[in-house]
Formats: sequence, C-alpha cells, structure tokens
Amino acid sequence: MTVIALGPGVDEPADVIGGKAHGLVTLMRLGLPVPPGFVVGTAVCRAFLRDGRLPDGLEEELDAAVEALGGGPVSVRSGAVVSMPGMMNTLLDVSGPVAGAVREIFSSWNTQRAVTYRELHGIAHNLGTAVVVQRMVFGERGGSGVAFSRDPSNGEKTLYGDVLLGQRGDAVVDGRSSTLPLTALEPGLRAELADALTRAERHYRDACHVEFTFESGRLWLLQVRPGGLTAPAAVRVAVDLADEGLITRREAVARITPRHLRAAAVPRMLGGDIVARGRGASPGVATGRIALTADHAVSMPGPVILVRPVTSPHDLHGMAAATGIVTSRGGLASHAAVVARSLGKPAVVDATSVDDRLLPAGTMVTIDGTSGEVALGRAGLSTAITNGHVHRLLQWADDLSGDHSPRPAEERLAAAYPNQRER
Repeated sequence: MTVIALGPGVDEPADVIGGKAHGLVTLMRLGLPVPPGFVVGTAVCRAFLRDGRLPDGLEEELDAAVEALGGGPVSVRSGAVVSMPGMMNTLLDVSGPVAGAVREIFSSWNTQRAVTYRELHGIAHNLGTAVVVQRMVFGERGGSGVAFSRDPSNGEKTLYGDVLLGQRGDAVVDGRSSTLPLTALEPGLRAELADALTRAERHYRDACHVEFTFESGRLWLLQVRPGGLTAPAAVRVAVDLADEGLITRREAVARITPRHLRAAAVPRMLGGDIVARGRGASPGVATGRIALTADHAVSMPGPVILVRPVTSPHDLHGMAAATGIVTSRGGLASHAAVVARSLGKPAVVDATSVDDRLLPAGTMVTIDGTSGEVALGRAGLSTAITNGHVHRLLQWADDLSGDHSPRPAEERLAAAYPNQRER
C-alpha cells in the first residue's frame, strides 16, 4: 500500500510520511480535532520524479481512499520532511479523481522557488515531498487562521496569530486581505484553540503554531509545527520553558547557537522622519533603497528594501537579496512575515503611509521590524538593551562548563557545549 490512512496508530517517521502528516498524527494522538484523510509518502514522490509517472496502481488506490472519506471535495497539500512554507502547490476543494492533483504537487518540488528555498536553507534536493489529502473543511462557513503558543517575534507567552472570518486558509497566508487578531474569535473557539496549543507545546516541549479552520462553529486543526521563532524569541522561549519545567537548563543551553546570540541583541530605530507604520513581523533594523519588484531587488546595487503589496513564493529570490521587507497588506502569519522570520530579515507588514507621501523606487528608507515603523533616509539606532534572558542562559552555560571567568558570550556558550556546531 502506498496510501496510508491518517490515524493515531500510524507510526511511520516524518521522513516517510512527511512533516505535515507526522504532525497531524501527533494531534490525533493528543485527542485534537483533525479532518480525516490519508497521505502518499515521500518515496512515491521520489519515484515519480525519477520515472516521470505515478507508480502502477496508485490512481486506483487514490480513488478508493477518497471514496472512503465520503467522496466529497478534498484538500490536497504538500508535506515535505522539512518545512518549506508556501514553496510547493496546494489545491483546495478538489472533486473527482484527486491523481492529477498529486502529480501537480510532486512536480512542484522542482519549481525554481522550491529549489531556491532549499539552497538558502541547506535542504537536500533528493528528499521529495509527501502529499496529504483530507476531507475539505470550508472556512467560508466560519474562518481560518494561524495561531502560535508564544509570540514568534519575542517569545512572550501569549496566544498570538491572525484570523480571517469567512475565508479559507490560503487567504491568510497570501496576505491579500488584512487579518484580524485572534481576539476576533468567539471566546469558546479561542479557548479551544489555546487548549490545543498548550497540549501541543507540552508534547513537543517547544513553542508551537497551528493552522486552523472553523466551520459552522467547529474547530479543525490542519497543521502543527514546533519552533518557527526569531533568534530573540528562541532564547526567551528556551529560558522560559526551563523555568516552567518542560525542559532542563542543560537542554535550554543546548538549543541556543552562536547565531542566536548574535541576533538576540536586536537594535531599534531611533527617531527619524516616519513615513509609514505597520505591524512589526520580524525584528531588527534595515536600511536600503526601495525596490518595487523581486527582480529589481536582485539587480539594484547596494542594500535594498523590498516593498510590495504582498509577497508570494515567486518573490523568494528578491526577499533573499533584500536587507528588509515591507508589505502594504497581510498579517503576522502572511507569506512575507513567515519567510522573513525564516531568513532572519527585518519585516513590516500591513504598512500604510502616515501622510500620503509616495516614495519612488530608489528612495533610501530605514525599517524597524519590531515597532513596524518606516523612516525616510538613514535613521539612527538605539543602543541594544541588555537581554535578561540571554544573561540568564549564559549563566547556565557557565554553570555547565564550570568556568565563570569574564569572556565573550559565544565563548561562554561554546565552553558549555564544545562540540555544538553552528546551526
């Protein structure tokens, strides 16, 4: 059998059924609501990419599996072993034979945007993706969103995320509509979502985020992932989880790398001629000339700020070339926000002009991915405030190494774990 029904008894690892299906199985084991479905594993994708066709008998298996779900419309989503947000195709509300949809998603593994993303993140090109097929849940009859157990920008322990009422999940990610905070949810749904995230966090012993849809008042979880934090948030979460007893201090120190330490002291923009304000989606300050397309971001000399109404996977090359990203629409779970955090780039989303000034391409601006402000020209920077969570984590590192002598932070971390490699 190349088609595996999703259920709490599935025990295949993520490299067989993909990260998305593995997370859905975990949610089912935790007793949380997941639409019924099945998965086509990564080995089938690798065979398809090698042979140029689906394995014999798979189309019949797919038809039978969809019929077992009730024969109605289904969602067909990619599910690589390593998260690649938005880089491969997703097909919703698929009716009839769902084989063509599977072929399309397998083929999207080798699109230019997916290849570029893997190269940027050091992901092997030969892994392939699984495909998750589930009974369709209609956000048009309720809403859809993304929720985090902790703020992914700073690590604060709070229910955090975006929701769109009366729309499907793809609208939340594409950023074309301005999202609402989770306080827009009916209190009962919000409480159910918070409980689900608490259970997931206790299982993974890490901050988690979920994609969700609610239909006619009923909550459904469509994906769960641990992590996805900026460097400052990762440090705070590691320390807080140790304080809460979910991990040990030794584990907290082991989770943090020199890269985290270098990025944890986040500068802030100091004053300046503010021309736009939005929502800070990825912390840090960046200065550069405005590029209005991804291609221009790649071709313009010097540091650039990519400014777009929204971003999509097709903009990945420009996002990688830019020092910062600004969008005029979208929320904290939009494509621009998620990819900027994964790339470690400052980002501002849902930005609007403060005085109707129109800034042409090439204008020098500075953005603050914490405050959500955009200033004209080169703005000053404030002195980085000492991060108390970094200080505590380094004290734990000194305790582990037994060396409390004054020395740079990275040396203190390395002394605790001399064999830890940069990640």
